[in-house]
Amino acid sequence: MNKNVGGIDRILRIVVGLVLIALAVTGTVGLWGYIGVVPLLTGLIGWCPAYLPFGIKTCKTP
Repeated sequence: MNKNVGGIDRILRIVVGLVLIALAVTGTVGLWGYIGVVPLLTGLIGWCPAYLPFGIKTCKTP
């Protein structure tokens, strides 16, 4: 599994994921807020399966 998520992309995914999860925990949004687990995990591992079919790669490593 090669990394395909780069620096700023990773930071944004982690922040958005944490915000969505926090909003779900506090009851501000419904249960759908737990979808924040997906961007959080893809940001932490640096790999996004949705990028594969489109050939997108935001990281600078070959």
